Amino acid sequence: MYKYLFGPVPSRRLGMSLGIDLVPKKVCSLDCVYCEVGKTTKLTTDRKEYILYDKVTAELADYFQNNPEPDYITFSGYGEPTLNVRIGEILQYLKTTKPHIPIAILTNGTLFYDPTLQEEIKTADVVLPSLDAATEEVFRKLNRPAEGLSLTNYINGLIEFSQKYKGKIWLEVFILPGYNDHEEELTKLKEIIQKIHPESVQLNTLDRPGTEPGLRGATPEELQKIIDFWDMKNVKIISAAAARKNKTSYRKDTESAILETIARRPCTLQDLTQILGMHSNEINKYLGVLEEEGKIQTQELERGVFYQLAKYNK
Repeated sequence: MYKYLFGPVPSRRLGMSLGIDLVPKKVCSLDCVYCEVGKTTKLTTDRKEYILYDKVTAELADYFQNNPEPDYITFSGYGEPTLNVRIGEILQYLKTTKPHIPIAILTNGTLFYDPTLQEEIKTADVVLPSLDAATEEVFRKLNRPAEGLSLTNYINGLIEFSQKYKGKIWLEVFILPGYNDHEEELTKLKEIIQKIHPESVQLNTLDRPGTEPGLRGATPEELQKIIDFWDMKNVKIISAAAARKNKTSYRKDTESAILETIARRPCTLQDLTQILGMHSNEINKYLGVLEEEGKIQTQELERGVFYQLAKYNK
């Protein structure tokens, strides 16, 4: 069992992806209302060696000695991976030891205004930043940034990075009804997206419970209306959770372990992480499928969101 690696997980975009966690739970520059990992516990823009380089590379060396190679290696996890000041060195370690495996960075992109960071991650094969807001009001309501983090620097950093970077940029826009789906915001978002000029724009919406009550995901019809409104050829909706089950990396034994656990008693995501010894990102992939299929349901209680068997499935 690894502490800083997780998966490989059945990723909707990257096939069988081995995750690398470079910050503890949950160190991030944003505290997004929709985050499926949970509330940010350390809201910061300070870059430090949160997880030591030697510990990460030791786990990677052991993994590759004892496991089949994944489709992708992805920097993601509990928080914002670019907050780790040694991300570039770990990236170069991978490029040296496993140059044929593509590397992706799943990031909120808020720190791309830093030229040092831009240089550190320039050899990644795919960078998947996010941008959900075009106005400061929506940015603060939806993404709840760390003190001192401005939307202007955020956007300018994404544009500047896109002009220098030679790899692929897949920009994710998370649509949350009532927050960023009105015409004025969408119009301004389109203008910014065109300046970033990503290879792909991927619309996402709420799949797991967020950190605030009363949120709902956009319907496929609502997302399609946004695509029609933008009228850009490179925009697509990220496939639904159930499509993950068609991937070869989807494991029935993991699904069974989750169902057997919550059959005994309802569990939060944190409970399942501790009981099963799996990363929350990995568990979330399976929870999405199980909820989509109607096998499980959620109940919000004082301690958080609990997962339990659907009534007909008991």
